[in-house]
Amino acid sequence: CAMRTRTEFVNGSALEIERKFQHKRMPENLTSDAHRLIEQGYLAVEGGGVQVRLRRAGDVCSLTYKRGMGNAREEREIALTAEQFAALWPGTEGRRLTKMRYEVPFGARMVEVDVYTSRHEGVVVAEVEFPDEASCRDFIPPDRMGEDVSGAEQYRNVVTSRS
Repeated sequence: CAMRTRTEFVNGSALEIERKFQHKRMPENLTSDAHRLIEQGYLAVEGGGVQVRLRRAGDVCSLTYKRGMGNAREEREIALTAEQFAALWPGTEGRRLTKMRYEVPFGARMVEVDVYTSRHEGVVVAEVEFPDEASCRDFIPPDRMGEDVSGAEQYRNVVTSRS
């Protein structure tokens, strides 16, 4: 797996700021946008939104620690080799999901449209990441995006991975 880091540091903390939306209508020419298959599974899940996730997105493998709930959460991600990923993957049995992620430009933002496969076929959500909480709060989504489900338990990937 290729190496990649994505964590932003805000005031000394690794912070992911995002909103998640139901998806009403697919963007035109979706398959022409950059896309990749994502396999992810959870090694550990605890109360308070603490989770340790494995992900393979194309040839990029990572282990991510997340803590917190809502639009802004602590996130720390480290790159893994393919061998490290393969060694840990069996520990995610029963807590996995697969989705095709499309990167759709929208103004200055990138909308990540996740089309779930396998037992979650038909579920489509869109996520948008932000550099700060003000831009997160002020974001006006395109018409094709539906209800903001950022805080909805049933739309959390860790919940989806077990259903």
